[in-house]
Amino acid sequence: MPELPEVETVRRGLAPAMEGVRFAKVEARRRDLRWPLPKDFAKRLTGVTVAGVGRRAKYLLVDLSSGDVLIMHLGMSGSFRVSHRGVTAVAPAGYLYDAGEMARHDHVVFHMSNGAVVTYNDPRRFGFMKLVPRAKIEREPLLRGIGPEPLGNQFDAAMLAAACTGKATSLKAALLDQKVVAGLGNIYVSEALYRAHLSPKRRASTIGDRTGKPNERAVVLVDAIKAVLHDAIKAGGSSLRDHRQADGSLGNFQHSFRVYDREGERCPNDKGKIKRIVQAGRSTFYCPACQK
Repeated sequence: MPELPEVETVRRGLAPAMEGVRFAKVEARRRDLRWPLPKDFAKRLTGVTVAGVGRRAKYLLVDLSSGDVLIMHLGMSGSFRVSHRGVTAVAPAGYLYDAGEMARHDHVVFHMSNGAVVTYNDPRRFGFMKLVPRAKIEREPLLRGIGPEPLGNQFDAAMLAAACTGKATSLKAALLDQKVVAGLGNIYVSEALYRAHLSPKRRASTIGDRTGKPNERAVVLVDAIKAVLHDAIKAGGSSLRDHRQADGSLGNFQHSFRVYDREGERCPNDKGKIKRIVQAGRSTFYCPACQK
């Protein structure tokens, strides 16, 4: 499932094609994805202008002139493809999405008034789209209770330590909790913990004292989280199975993994070997020698 860097990469690809532009035509080629599409979905969007394309955690938020917000989630295999008058841009990295290979999974197509065509493709159909009145967005169940954005100015060591105060769960599990911090998933938690030299098995509460005051571990961990996310976004995210950028190109951050999916390889920092363990049914990759 795409994590924050992949969703942010998609957002940046969609924004130039959609912001300030009107939906000239909307094709809903099936009635449902993970859930049924909103009633009169195409009709409610046609003629409406996109005021902005944002992101909250792993959700894309498209602000509309109608007063609604289009919430979109990529699920496990969802991707967007932006073309202009039928021509998909070639990415600088040289990767090109062959639209014909999976065209039967093109479920929603937005024809924009500037000539851009934004196509949502989702073979597994675990993604979804939902229209919510802007006035009710703060009470939307999908978004209510989500923690701070890790790249936001408010996210710091004090905030993270306070959220982990008294938690007996592992540090890995705490960082995957969307109420603690938004948008992190299995890949980037493993990579951030490695950069911070902290064991994924460490108790979450040990990054602060009993009152929630942060210690040096919290400071280093927050810096590592921000750094790995910035690096991943710059690389266009990670393409392991389904993620593609809006121009059809693959992300490249998977080539920069230091521990994730590198079981048995030598640790970049020392002579230890990267180990894989299972935590809450998810694979965790770390170096027992340098992560304490």
